[in-house]
Amino acid sequence: MGMSSNIYEHYMLREILEEPGALRRTIDLERGRIRSVANRVVAENYEMIYITGSGTSYHAGLASQYALSNLSGLTASTLPASEFDRWVPRRFSRRTLLIAISQSGESSDILEAADAASERGIPILAVTNTPGSSLAEKADFQIFPRSGRENAVPATKTYVTQLMSLFMLSLELAMRRVGNDELSDFRERLYMAPQAAECTLKSLISKVREASRRFKDLNVIFLLGSGSNFATALEGALKLKETCNVFSEGFATGEFLHGPLRLVNEGTLVIMMATPDEIESIVELNRSLKGFGAFTMLISEGTPKVTRLSNEVDEIFTVSSGMPRIFSPLLYVLPLQVFAYYSSVIRGFNPDRPEKLRKVVR
Repeated sequence: MGMSSNIYEHYMLREILEEPGALRRTIDLERGRIRSVANRVVAENYEMIYITGSGTSYHAGLASQYALSNLSGLTASTLPASEFDRWVPRRFSRRTLLIAISQSGESSDILEAADAASERGIPILAVTNTPGSSLAEKADFQIFPRSGRENAVPATKTYVTQLMSLFMLSLELAMRRVGNDELSDFRERLYMAPQAAECTLKSLISKVREASRRFKDLNVIFLLGSGSNFATALEGALKLKETCNVFSEGFATGEFLHGPLRLVNEGTLVIMMATPDEIESIVELNRSLKGFGAFTMLISEGTPKVTRLSNEVDEIFTVSSGMPRIFSPLLYVLPLQVFAYYSSVIRGFNPDRPEKLRKVVR
């Protein structure tokens, strides 16, 4: 998808459509550095990994924690950067590493978290789009997601390149710690993400645009996801808050039944994310939601089970199939980004410059 700065009305759409290329660059240009980082992490025998970031970067951290823990067996915990100093103990009995994630590398919260880690003697791995940033300089070692410049305030391509960098790191660590044949297959399929993202975006743009028109008067939106797509639910909700000024909240699918379900009514849209092996659990939930008068949307892959739900769900957006579930946030976030963009435009907002928000919070 070739880009020109004057083709698109807004940077946000342009940057969403640049994601396949950004993913390719991240794979091609950071693969060697990520392998070197993995070698160092294994050699240092870290037993505990903290992950921190703010906003979108925090959500990338949550998704990467899921991959890191499940693939490599390392103990990992993700905290918002603003809370890191409050939650992390001053003394450790285990060798500990901090992965600090920030698009700009200049947000005050992430720099304060890095300082707090240094005070505790915790080495820092910076994952930042900005070489030469304050965070990169504070860190002991670095990974640079190759998103390129991002002008819109809502983060899109920086998010997926953060995910790609951290998923690659998780795989490399796993291959060194517990290597098996399945991991080689996972790596091959992860490296297909640029093509899968391009196919997904091409197939969804017009359909998502129409859906945003259909739901333009709904101002209460819940997003549900399980496993690593709990992070996708949080990120999708953040994009809708930023761009559309609507009430949107992300939940782990099962947790939604423990209280928030009370808020569902005729003016509610519920967006459910379910990988093919999770579809059965969605069927009954969808019927309950429809019984309360809600509109429902499903993001999944084009399996026969999903197709059979087309008469029960108001909208289905399918992403390219074949991505391991653990890496599915790379694709499942795409329709949410596009939906947030078009919903913003249709509601009369400028998605590039949401009121009250800045690209870098200092």
